[in-house]
Amino acid sequence: MTTPDASPRPGRRFPLGATPSATGTNFAVASETAEAVDLCLFDPDGTERRVPLADVDADVWHVFVPGVGPGQAYGYRVHGRYEPRAGLRSNPAKLLLDPYARAITGQVQFGPEVLGHDVDDPILPSRLDSAGHVPRSLVIDPAFDWGDDQPLDRRYADTVVYEVHVKGFTQAHPEVPPELRGSYAGMAHPAAVAHLVDLGVTAVELLPVHHSVPEAFLVAAGLTNYWGYNTIGYLAPAEAYSARARAGQAGGQVAEFKALVRTLHQAGIEVLLDVVFNHTAEAGGLGPTLCFRGLDNPTYYRLEPDDPSRYVDTTGCGNSFNVGHPRGLQLVMDSLRYWVSDMHVDGFRFDLAASLARQDGSFDPRAAFFDLVEQDPVVSRVKLVAEPWDVGQGDSYDLGRFPSGWSEWNGRYRDTVRDFWRRQDGRLADLATRMSGSSDLFDGSRRRPTASVNLITVHDGFTLADLVAYDHKHNEANGEGGRDGTDDNRSWNSGAEGPCDDPEILDRRGRRSRALLATLLLSFGVPLLLGGDEQGRSQGGNNNPYCHDDATTWFDWSQADQDLRSFTRSLIRFRLDHPVLRRRRFLDGAEAAGLRWFTPAGVPMGDPDWADTQARAVAAYLDGRDEPDRGGDGRPLLDDDLLVLVNGWWEPLDFVLPDLGVARTWHPALDSATAALGGDEVWGAGRSVTVGPESVRVLLARSAAV
Repeated sequence: MTTPDASPRPGRRFPLGATPSATGTNFAVASETAEAVDLCLFDPDGTERRVPLADVDADVWHVFVPGVGPGQAYGYRVHGRYEPRAGLRSNPAKLLLDPYARAITGQVQFGPEVLGHDVDDPILPSRLDSAGHVPRSLVIDPAFDWGDDQPLDRRYADTVVYEVHVKGFTQAHPEVPPELRGSYAGMAHPAAVAHLVDLGVTAVELLPVHHSVPEAFLVAAGLTNYWGYNTIGYLAPAEAYSARARAGQAGGQVAEFKALVRTLHQAGIEVLLDVVFNHTAEAGGLGPTLCFRGLDNPTYYRLEPDDPSRYVDTTGCGNSFNVGHPRGLQLVMDSLRYWVSDMHVDGFRFDLAASLARQDGSFDPRAAFFDLVEQDPVVSRVKLVAEPWDVGQGDSYDLGRFPSGWSEWNGRYRDTVRDFWRRQDGRLADLATRMSGSSDLFDGSRRRPTASVNLITVHDGFTLADLVAYDHKHNEANGEGGRDGTDDNRSWNSGAEGPCDDPEILDRRGRRSRALLATLLLSFGVPLLLGGDEQGRSQGGNNNPYCHDDATTWFDWSQADQDLRSFTRSLIRFRLDHPVLRRRRFLDGAEAAGLRWFTPAGVPMGDPDWADTQARAVAAYLDGRDEPDRGGDGRPLLDDDLLVLVNGWWEPLDFVLPDLGVARTWHPALDSATAALGGDEVWGAGRSVTVGPESVRVLLARSAAV
C-alpha cells in the first residue's frame, strides 16, 4: 500500500475493479441506481478517506488515485434512493465490497450495523455505519511467475475427477507443516500432491474458493458455512485458505492460489472450481448489505415483479442472481474469464446451474448465459459442468437439457447405482443404461457419453463409508432438529446402524463399497470421486455437514483404509489403461456389437430378461477392437476385450462365459468381492466363472497387435 500523493482525477470505466499502475490505481464500479458514489480508502489503523467518483460513463463510476498501489484496502459507499417497495436499497452508511475485488480481507461481524434497513422498520434505512463490521476489498499486484505453465487440456474421456475441500484435505495431515495445513499451500505440499498422483486422479474439483460469508444464524450457533456456498467475491480467492494471509501478508491468497494451480499442473492434475453464481451471501431482504444490494439491487438480483421488495428465490438461499440483466451476465463472464486467464484454472462446476438459465423465470437451454459462454473464446474452451437442477417451480430438474459442450452431474446415475446395490427390485435395465453412458439423456441431442458426469457420492449427502453404514441421516449436531439434509439417501446400513464390530456386517459393507467404486470406474462417462471415499472417510452419518469446520469434515489420515485406497487406485489405473472404458461416442447401428449384454447363463439379454424386476445380474461384453480411441497419428488403438460380470445377489453366482463367435481366452483382471487383481486362471467360452456376492468381476482377453 502507498499513500496518495496527488489529487484524484478522472479515471477509465474499463476495466471494472481496482487496476494498479506505476503511478496509481484506477477504480471503476458499475451502478445504474446510484446518484453518487464514494471510494473509501483505509489506512492500517482504520482511518477512512473518502474520494468522490465524480465521473460516470454508461453507468460506470470511476476515478484514478495517484500514489495508491497494491495492498490498499478500500470499499464503496453509494448514495441514492432507499425505497424497498421500488426495489431500491442505496444506503451510504453501508461500506460495500467491490464486485470486482481480486482479494478481500476480513469477515463480517454480524449485528444491526451490517443491515441496510432499520431494525424496527425495514422500510427505513439504517443509519448505523457498517465500516467497522464488514470486510475490505484489496488492491492486488497481479504479477506472478507462471514459468512454462500451460493448460493441460485433457479430454473429458480421459478425466477422473476428485471432489475435495481445500481446508479439509490437509487440516489434519500429519506430513503437512502445521502452519500450512488447511491452506492452498498445504494442498500444494508434496505429501498432499503425492496422494493425488498416487491415486491416479486427473483433476481436482475444489469446493468453492471464492470469498464467502457464513450465515448469521450459523455464527450465532457457533458454527460456520464450511463448504463455502455463500459467495460474496466472485474474483477473490478465499482469504481463510491462505497461509500467507494468516502470516500477515495482505492479499497473499492470490499468489498462493496461483502457486497451487501451477504445482498441480506440474503433477499432471487439472483444477476445476465449484462456482456459485446462482445466489450471493446477502440472503433475502432482511439479510446483510455487503455489496450488490447496496450498489444496484435491481440490477444484480431478480425481484418479484409485483413486489420488488421481495426477492425471487430459486436457490433456497433467499435471493437469485440476476443473469437476465447485462451487468449481471457481464460479472459472471468476467469472473469466469479471469479465473481461466489470470488464475489458470481448467474448468468449472456450476452450482444449481439451472438457475443461470432462468433469465425470464423458466429454464431455457438457449438462455443468454449459454450463448455468451459458447461465443467466448476463453470460457468456451474449458471444462463446463452443470449441477442441472435448482429449486425453481415446475422445471427444477433439468438433467439432459443443457447445451452441447456442457457436461452434467448425472443424478439418475447416482440414484440407480445406489438402488441397485441396496437390493432394490427392477433396477437392472436402468443400471445398464447408466453404465453405458445414459444415452436416453444425452444421445438424442447428439452429445457424447462424456456429457454424463457419473457420481455416487459428493459433498452433499453421505460419504461412501456412510452410504453402506447408515439407513438414516444423523444431523443432530447441525442444530436444526433433523430438518436439514435430504431424507432420500437410498442407503442401506448392511445390517446395523452406524459403527459396529460384527465381522459379517463389516465384510458386507466392504464388499458393497468396492462394488460401488467398481461400478463408477467401469462406466462410460466422466467419473467423479468424492475425496476421502477412497480411504473410507466417514462423517458419522451426517449427510449435510456444511456447517462443521472440524473433525466431522476433515480427512482423518490416521484412520485411512489402506486396502480400500489400494483397490481404488487399481480401479482408476485400470480405467485409464483401457480406452474401451472411455468411449467418446454412443454405440448404435452397426457399432452396437461393440457393447453386448448377456444373462448369467451366457445367452444374449432379451426383452423379457430386461423386464424381469427380480433380475440382479448381467454380463457386459466390450469389444476392444471397435476403435474406441485413436493415437496421435490417427491410427486406431486396439484395446483388450473385457467382460464385466455384475452380481447384485447376496450369494455367489456362476456366470457362463458367452460364445462370441470368435475364440477368446479370458483372464481375471479384477474382482471387487476380494479386491483381487489379476490371477492365473484361464477360461474359454462355455466355461463357468463364479462371481462373489454383491460384487463386480472383470475378465480380459488380450487383443492382437495393431
